[in-house]
Formats: sequence, structure tokens, C-alpha cells
Amino acid sequence: MPTEVDFHFDPMCPFAYQTAVWIRDVRRQTGLKINWHFFSLEEVNLAEGKKHPWERDWSYGWSLMRIGVALRRTDPELLDAWYARIGKDLHEDAGTPHAPDRARELLAEIGAPTAIFDDALADPTTHDEIKADHQRVIDAGGFGVPTLFFADGQALFGPVLVDPPRDDAALRLWDLTTGMLEFPHVYELQRPKGPADRDRISDVLQPYIKGRDWISINRGKVVELEEKPA
Repeated sequence: MPTEVDFHFDPMCPFAYQTAVWIRDVRRQTGLKINWHFFSLEEVNLAEGKKHPWERDWSYGWSLMRIGVALRRTDPELLDAWYARIGKDLHEDAGTPHAPDRARELLAEIGAPTAIFDDALADPTTHDEIKADHQRVIDAGGFGVPTLFFADGQALFGPVLVDPPRDDAALRLWDLTTGMLEFPHVYELQRPKGPADRDRISDVLQPYIKGRDWISINRGKVVELEEKPA
């Protein structure tokens, strides 16, 4: 059973956040060491003619990850707290952690050094660390998050969740997930999504949809997500 995992995430991804909730519960019960790493959905789905996220003064998920880099350099526990806090703000509370003023507020809430925000954005090497994390997933054949890397070099995409299991159920899912490592040539196991599944996913993603003020693109296609009437 693995005792350590590298978890690649984009803070704007609602599915990576749900998986992070689950794996934190696994950590609570087992002492699993989680090393948080980055991946940019904006970059991997970049529309033709658009600037790369590192070419902009402020770029939603990318800039939040630059702050995350600075936090990770200071203390990995701060990055852990940062991802949990900005994730809850967007994916549970329909907030806007990707707005600079709100990001500053959330940094203060987790007790981060007051200079972290400005230092992260003034340091061009924070771009380099995100690019390196991102490229690791690409080089492994990955395309999105959550992507997990294990000590033996294997990588898994997922599990993709909308209702993260807790307690004993969380451990059973961890056993199933890591059991895939015994079969390195099993490449895909996927559940078809019927109307009820799509409704369930839409219900869980409502806070994210309310907080989202950007257009999502997945492999060149615009992803339309509609907010349900109150």
C-alpha cells in the first residue's frame, strides 16, 4: 500500500477538488503523505491565438498556483491549507478566489506571510515551477486532473468524484485505486453517464457554476454549464 502520493491539481477544477476532499480523508485515517503539485487546464486547453497564462499579469488558476508555489517553498503545509481554502470558496461557497482581492483575503485567513501574494507575482521562477509540474503530467501522457503519481513511477488519472466517500468507504476506494497499480496495462475503466448521473453532477457543480466567470474549454470545445433556477 503506497504511503505517499503526488497529487496534481488545478484549483479551478471542480472534480480535482472533490477528489482532494476524499484523499485528505484517506490521509486522516492512514497518515498518507500528500505532495501537492500543479497542472494548468487553461494551458492544456489553450484556444488558438490566446496568450499563455504566464504571459498575463493575472490569470485565474495560474496565478493562484503561482501563489501556491511561493507557499510550498515557505512551508508545504501552507499550500495544503491554501488549496483547501480556495477550493472550498469556489467549489462549495460559489466564491471568487480567483479575484485578486479575494485571494489576498483568503491568504490572510490561512495565516500566510503578508508578502506572499506580491512576492509570488513578482518572481518569474514561480512560472517555471508550475511549468515543470504541468510538463510532468504531459510527459506521462496525461491531459487533466486529478492525476496521481506513485513512488514506482506509475500515474493514474482520477478517481473522478462528485460525492467523496468518507471514513471506511474512503479507505475502500483507496484500496481500489491503488489496486490498479498491480495492473499497469489496464488503461481505462469508465462508468457510462446516463441522465440521472448528469443531473447529479450538475447538482454538485452548482456552486462552481455560480462562481465561474470564465468560459471553460475542453480540448478545443467550449463547455456549456448552466446554473439551475433557485
